Amino acid sequence: MRESIDERHERVLQLVREHGSVRVSDLAAQLGTSVETARRDVSALSDAGLVRRLHGSAHWPRARLNPREARLARTAPPVAPCGLVLGMLVPAAGYFYPSVIRGARDAAAAIGARLLVATTGYHRDRDTPQVETLIEAGATGLLLTPSWGVDGPDPGDLDELADLPVPAVLVERHVPAGAPGARMDRVTSAHADGAAAGVRHLAALGHRRVALLCRTTHTSPALRQGYRAAVASLGLPDDDLSSAGGNVLARPGPFERSVDRLLGLAGAGEVRAALVHTDADAIGLLQRLAERGLRVPEDFAIVGYDDELGTLADVPLTSVGPVKRAVGEAALKLLLRRMDDPEAESSHVALVPRLEVRDSCGTSAAAVNRSSMTGS
Repeated sequence: MRESIDERHERVLQLVREHGSVRVSDLAAQLGTSVETARRDVSALSDAGLVRRLHGSAHWPRARLNPREARLARTAPPVAPCGLVLGMLVPAAGYFYPSVIRGARDAAAAIGARLLVATTGYHRDRDTPQVETLIEAGATGLLLTPSWGVDGPDPGDLDELADLPVPAVLVERHVPAGAPGARMDRVTSAHADGAAAGVRHLAALGHRRVALLCRTTHTSPALRQGYRAAVASLGLPDDDLSSAGGNVLARPGPFERSVDRLLGLAGAGEVRAALVHTDADAIGLLQRLAERGLRVPEDFAIVGYDDELGTLADVPLTSVGPVKRAVGEAALKLLLRRMDDPEAESSHVALVPRLEVRDSCGTSAAAVNRSSMTGS
């Protein structure tokens, strides 16, 4: 199976972390890629703040934190705005998280704080060691996106949260109501609201059946919740074709069967619109429809969810895009508030995604704007 970009980025991070610094040409040799591909990988990871790029080499950020800096960071009072070292744990270096990291890093830089970032590659057993590494490097507060299962944390995960020695804010994760730690500060995307907005947009264009197609990811439970709420309120049939069960790294079989079901419904003219997560799968659906002689948007309308790749499709995708950078910024500010006032009331912040109208849904952004102005 071909290695994904996220998997390749994880290997780059592992090599740079092990060696402290690696030349781009050496990375290309070890990855089995071209030097240009390795250079793009390093550039993307550098933009996200996960490595430092310097004279044709990639450097591990913590390698630049000398003993004196680390010692000063550990002794700095948590409430001091300048000189703080903060930590951020994310499951992946690519796709969703670079923008979240940039938002948090910009908010940290605005007050003179240093933000260290660690990744786990969605391996649950790496959460605790990476948190310990961040704290040993001087982090006095943490932004955490643990690699929990899709269904949420288990009791052991909640025990680890309770034992954290520094203040922390959950990012794009939540603890179920009533469970220990449910009052922990968190910032998330309101994915259910985003999914509902996508369904309502397609319904407003006249579609009386809108399918949902999504892989089983950490986002999918909220997407299904929002989808089902929207179709119920609009009186539409429930055409949720998403594969149930599995996890982020699940084999593609169930999802491919769901795609085949949707193609069958589309070919029969029974369903002519769908909300699709991820963007890559929305692009794949567009191509599969074309193979069957179905045109987008003339014969079938698509709204993607994530808006990472929407503008790159042959037919630019109308997409619901979580405001990722704002999520990172809000989480960093909430962490600073918690550090400044440990007794402050808990906050659960949910930021509503944006609908970006392009060509794949069969209307234009200008038409949508005109409709909203006239109230039609």
